[in-house]
Amino acid sequence: MHRFNLCFCFCVSSVSQHALTVVVEVNEDFIILPCKTKPELPEGSTVQWTRSDRVVHVYSNRSDHLKNQDDLYCGRTKMNKDLLRTGDLSLTLKYPTERDSGGYICTIYRDKDILRHKVVLQVKGQRCKYRSEVSVVDLGQNNNILLGYLPYLISTSP
Repeated sequence: MHRFNLCFCFCVSSVSQHALTVVVEVNEDFIILPCKTKPELPEGSTVQWTRSDRVVHVYSNRSDHLKNQDDLYCGRTKMNKDLLRTGDLSLTLKYPTERDSGGYICTIYRDKDILRHKVVLQVKGQRCKYRSEVSVVDLGQNNNILLGYLPYLISTSP
């Protein structure tokens, strides 16, 4: 009987030691999670954005591959079309909410190299653009009352 030991090796040529933190208000239309590397990536390169065990976005063979994308991100992500040429692997996330807060990993599979870059997203703020309470102000002598949602006020007279 012969025994063989197999060893699989991957070359990780770059791992970001410090995560970049991006802060955005909840009412923004989009946020860009930055990730840049050397330009002119090889044609067979793959870029995968993940958060925990969720697939956020995959770009491979010159196109997006969103079949395994987590439902939370469906229709909300995009990447630059010429990313292999420019090395700009940033991810645009539309309509960020507080549940999007957390650590994101951009993994680049380039030939036999694997590169990783971490971005921490903090989504802050209220869920609504305007406060939901009604403001009531009694103006006294004219018996006028102001009612309305801030910042819009409607004057009423009895």
